[in-house]
Amino acid sequence: MCRWLAYSGTPLLLDTILYKPAHSLIDQSLHSKLGVETTNGDGFGVGWYAANGTPAVLRDVGPAWNNRNLREIADHVQSPLFFAHIRASTGTAVQQTNCHPFRHGRWLWMHNGSIADFHLMRRELFLLVDPQLFNGIEGTTDSEMMFYLALTFGLEQDPPGAVARMAGTVERIGHEKGVEFPLQMTVAVTDGVRVWAFRYSSKGESRSLFYSSRVDTLRTLHPDVEFLQEVSDETRLIVSEPLGDLPGAWNEVPESSYGVVQPGADEMFTFSPQAA
Repeated sequence: MCRWLAYSGTPLLLDTILYKPAHSLIDQSLHSKLGVETTNGDGFGVGWYAANGTPAVLRDVGPAWNNRNLREIADHVQSPLFFAHIRASTGTAVQQTNCHPFRHGRWLWMHNGSIADFHLMRRELFLLVDPQLFNGIEGTTDSEMMFYLALTFGLEQDPPGAVARMAGTVERIGHEKGVEFPLQMTVAVTDGVRVWAFRYSSKGESRSLFYSSRVDTLRTLHPDVEFLQEVSDETRLIVSEPLGDLPGAWNEVPESSYGVVQPGADEMFTFSPQAA
């Protein structure tokens, strides 16, 4: 399906995370180890926050591994918070408006997974989107639909509750259409300050998702790793699959859970769909 990462912490050049790790997202675009597909070449996107607090987005339909524009900005753009996504289409068109991350105001959203038999539910889900938000939908993916349903259900006020109501709505309509397991998702969403990451599937067999260990713990384990000396204790990564094999660096997000990366202590909670 797809691979993605979310970074929050000490401002870094995008290159530091996108290209330099042994199993970077660029490497995963060709050699994914934990994804459904080994190759994720149906487009890519990067979203990052500038000094004014608003996100910029670069998206393209080509594969990430040979995109000169991505390579160029990665060497020059520095940010304390960014999303990156490589796409493997689940059936919708390979076009720029279908590439992640999706943006609405200060919010960014990206997704790995699918709404099963999306074509059966598409009309009903569209009709539930707030009319004031509807014209913001540019593409044809289930991922963007999930974002706009979450916005409709109060994402800007209550991200976990809105995502739970979105998931509950997808499952309800899916079951009405005879779809046994309607939803598969790992989702990241941010307002530019906090990052929420969700791992859930109707079948209870969700796509892989990991978060990095505390930097102060890793410094103790690996005092010779230069990167760990350069970043703050609050630096954190959330990834579809680990960027390397540094012992103790990666922890699996539990099934049916979500976490919040935020100033101060990060938190983990259980996740379950709710009625909208």
